Amino acid sequence: MSFNISNNNLRNADPEVFSALIKEVDRLQTHLELIPSENAVSRAIMQAQGSVFTLKYAEGYPGKRYYGGCENVDVIENLAIERLKKIFAVSGVNLHANVQPHSGSQANAAVYQAALKPGDTILTMRLSDGGHLTHGHPKNFSGVFYKIEHYGVDETTGQIDYDKLEAQALALRPQMITVGASAYPRVINFKRMGEIAKKSGALMLADIAHIAGLIAAGVHPTPVGHADFITSTTHKTLRGPRGGIILCEEKWAKAIDSAVFPGQQGGPLMHVIAAKAVCFAEALTPAFKDYQHQIIKNSKALAEAFIKRGYKLLSGGTDNHLLLIDLRHSHPTLDGLDAQKALEAAHITTNRNTIPGETRSPFRPSGLRMGTPVVTSRGMKEAEMETIASFIDRVLSAPADALLAQKIAGEVADLCKKFPLPYSAE
Repeated sequence: MSFNISNNNLRNADPEVFSALIKEVDRLQTHLELIPSENAVSRAIMQAQGSVFTLKYAEGYPGKRYYGGCENVDVIENLAIERLKKIFAVSGVNLHANVQPHSGSQANAAVYQAALKPGDTILTMRLSDGGHLTHGHPKNFSGVFYKIEHYGVDETTGQIDYDKLEAQALALRPQMITVGASAYPRVINFKRMGEIAKKSGALMLADIAHIAGLIAAGVHPTPVGHADFITSTTHKTLRGPRGGIILCEEKWAKAIDSAVFPGQQGGPLMHVIAAKAVCFAEALTPAFKDYQHQIIKNSKALAEAFIKRGYKLLSGGTDNHLLLIDLRHSHPTLDGLDAQKALEAAHITTNRNTIPGETRSPFRPSGLRMGTPVVTSRGMKEAEMETIASFIDRVLSAPADALLAQKIAGEVADLCKKFPLPYSAE
């Protein structure tokens, strides 16, 4: 029996939703997406996520479900688990994998629940220095239920000072140290962080949401063998569906699985797990490794193009998929929100971001964050990064010039036509 839900069905069933879909496809095809936490997935991943697996309720784990009729979803979940473990395999380390978290935030919540008690101390990176909401923001569950102490980056280098962090950890003796970031452009020394955690008697959580694809391809050091727990999203550099994953040492397997279900969530999203399985298969291919290497080449080329134009970048450059511009240096009267809006008018999508030593509000911060995963997925290379930097520089030099924004939007569309995404609305 055919089970093909085409866009013609959607057009007839719900014209309003279909209209938004058409507009989003057009936006993706004609805009430069530079948000580093986004990517462009394959048609195979989309097909898996939009499949009949969305119908199945499957509380529990493979072979231990609370519902009947789970023989086929057991197959896809086991595939996802085994592929994920293969991606991050390190000799001598026996990994356990949980692919059910709906998001990176829920993955982190499950680790905290499995390993900590409310009120325990977590030493974690400050949000304004590159951390994440689930690493202890006071309005997030992590900041509500746990005592949070922060570390940051050195004000001069913009990089983590591991000696200072070690002294802080030894003085605090936290129950957990988290490492990982949403806006840190340099390689993270997981080995050193693991040593610091052991010396201070802390567990270590490595949140690799942004850099999972880079680690999978071997272009960034792995936390496996150094961290007790590893969490990630699957939709950033890993280039999969929106979701979360957890890896841990085998001794934590039962505690982690129980924290995910029934601790944090009920039935897993089996259509998303199917898409995760496809994503993990793609991540095991030579083409995926080539793609991750090109992400780094493009990111470095983009950074160099900005530096030569007089921009100040956090830490002076990048080692990974993202970079962060400090607008106070090159555009002292322009904040991140106005810069983001000006670029949107020119069909260039970035996001404002706080920076270390932030002097403005989080809503109107001093930073502008951008990354290269999507443009690399489109097939763009170093030459295009120079062009993109030129577009951005022209916009930011005259952010209120609507005619200039319109002109550059046309140039952006011309560039995008040369590197189309594999999506259409029909």
